[in-house]
Amino acid sequence: MPEEVLFETENTQSRTEIARYLRAVADKLDGGDAVTLKAGNQSVTLDPPTNPVFEVKAERETSSSGSSELSVEFELEWKEGDSGGDGGGGSLEIE
Repeated sequence: MPEEVLFETENTQSRTEIARYLRAVADKLDGGDAVTLKAGNQSVTLDPPTNPVFEVKAERETSSSGSSELSVEFELEWKEGDSGGDGGGGSLEIE
């Protein structure tokens, strides 16, 4: 399936700044509101359904030189016009 990037930004932030962004998204989700992302001249508003699929992934990428990069990704997924479904896969716990 072809991918169309609607919005993308990447820059170095402090842990505190990242937490502020995540809290703002969490508050929008908790309130049932749409989420608007803005950076420079880019802007997109998304309105996740009540039950989107929530994917959490931790990865280690190792380059050919042997250095590695760690990442954690949080992703909400849903089909356009879908009200959400059962993501399966068991309960997520964050400690």
